[in-house]
Amino acid sequence: MNYTDDGRQYHIGLKKGDVGEFVILPGDPKRCEKIAAFFDNPVKVADQREYVTYTGYIDGTKVSVTSTGIGGPSAAIALEELVKVGAKTFIRVGTCGGMDTDVKGGDVVIATGAIRAEGTSKEYAPVEFPAVANIDVVNALAQAAKNLGYNYHIGIVQCKDSFYGQHSPEAMPVSSELLNKWEAWKRLGCLASEMESAALFVVASYLKVKIGSVFLVVANQEREKLGLENPIVHDTEKAIKTAIEAIKILKG
Repeated sequence: MNYTDDGRQYHIGLKKGDVGEFVILPGDPKRCEKIAAFFDNPVKVADQREYVTYTGYIDGTKVSVTSTGIGGPSAAIALEELVKVGAKTFIRVGTCGGMDTDVKGGDVVIATGAIRAEGTSKEYAPVEFPAVANIDVVNALAQAAKNLGYNYHIGIVQCKDSFYGQHSPEAMPVSSELLNKWEAWKRLGCLASEMESAALFVVASYLKVKIGSVFLVVANQEREKLGLENPIVHDTEKAIKTAIEAIKILKG
C-alpha cells in the first residue's frame, strides 16, 4: 500500500507539493526542528511514526527536512516515498563513531561510499553492487566543510544493523565474525561507523536521485582502546551547517 485516501504517502504522511527538491535526512525526529531553524519560514507539514517533516526555504529555494528513524529499513521507506512526492536531492545528516584513529570526536565525516554490512540494501541490489554517494553532493559537502573551517574527512563509512554488535561484539554469539570484519574494515581505511547510508545510497541509485551523507563524529572507540585523546561530542550543529551550506552550493 502506497497511498492513503487523500493521496498522502502511507508512512511519511506527505503528498506532492509538501516538500522541496532538496531534503535533509536526520535520523532523530527531534533533530528536525533544529535543522528547520536554518530555513526561512519553516512549517511542520507532517508528523507520523518516526517521520517528522518541515518545509521552508533556503535563499528562495524550497527545501525540507524529514527524519528517518534508526537504521536502513525506515530510511529506505522515507527515501522511496519522498521521491514519489517530488524530492530529488538528499543529504543524510547524522552522527557516527570514528574508526580510523585520525578521526576524532567533533570532526565531520563525509561519505563517498558505504560498506553494506546491513540487510536493507540486499533487497534492492546484489552484494556486488557498491553503495556510493553522488559525486556532486560529495563535492558540495566537502566545499561546505572547507568554507566553514571544519576539520573534515572524506571516505568510506561502515553501515550495520546492530548498534550493540559494534559496541559489544565480544558478547554476541557471532563475536568472531564481527571482530574479524571490524579489523578488516579498519585495515581498509574505513573512517567511521553508522547505520543508514548503505541503504540510502543503494536505494538512491535504483531511484536515480542524488544523495550524500555528512556526520558529526561523537567519539572514536579505537582511539579510546589505544589510550589516545578521545573527545566526546554530541552537538550535531557542524554536520547540519555543512548540509545547509552544501544545498546553497548545489542549488547554484
